[in-house]
Amino acid sequence: MSDPRLTFKEMCAKFDVTPRTLRYYEYIELLQPEREGRSRFYGPREIARMTLILRGRKWGYSLEGIRQWLLIYDKQGSKAQMAAWVESANRQLEELAEQRRQLDEAIEELAKSRDEAAAAVRSM
Repeated sequence: MSDPRLTFKEMCAKFDVTPRTLRYYEYIELLQPEREGRSRFYGPREIARMTLILRGRKWGYSLEGIRQWLLIYDKQGSKAQMAAWVESANRQLEELAEQRRQLDEAIEELAKSRDEAAAAVRSM
């Protein structure tokens, strides 16, 4: 039996993305589906790439950063890709930690301001 292939519509449904998103990922060359006439088919490689793309987006990576990382695999293989991934993940973890720190600070300031306003309302 051959590897499973998904149609355009199946790919959108499997990954819960809009047709526009999927077409855009093709346009910027993150995905290269097989074409048969006007139909597109996504094999195991494209399904795996889509999984990585969506994980990368969830973790805060830019599409260009994801594209560059995927190109490493295409040009240099998986060992180089994994080494680049570790380095990139370290940078991204630092960035996310900083964002968390800023968010925690904003939450604390907002809660303090709300509490002060609530106390002022009660004393009126």
